Amino acid sequence: MADTPVSGEYVIVKALEDGVSIIGLTRGETTKFHHSEKLDRGEVMIAQFTAHTSAIKIRGAAEVLTGHGRLRAGADEENK
Repeated sequence: MADTPVSGEYVIVKALEDGVSIIGLTRGETTKFHHSEKLDRGEVMIAQFTAHTSAIKIRGAAEVLTGHGRLRAGADEENK
């Protein structure tokens, strides 16, 4: 879809455990759930923000890489 604007911002999520959920949320007057994926340990998903996706929610232990840096989702201080 050449007419769909994207921000160019990519997010890379690597699951550190089985069952990591990634949920895409919409733009607009009300934020709504529009897509979800479930990753198992070692699986990687690369996502891009678009005209429809304004936020991504991650549930579970995962490594997240963005243009702004790296962080670990769902990891407590002991496991860093």
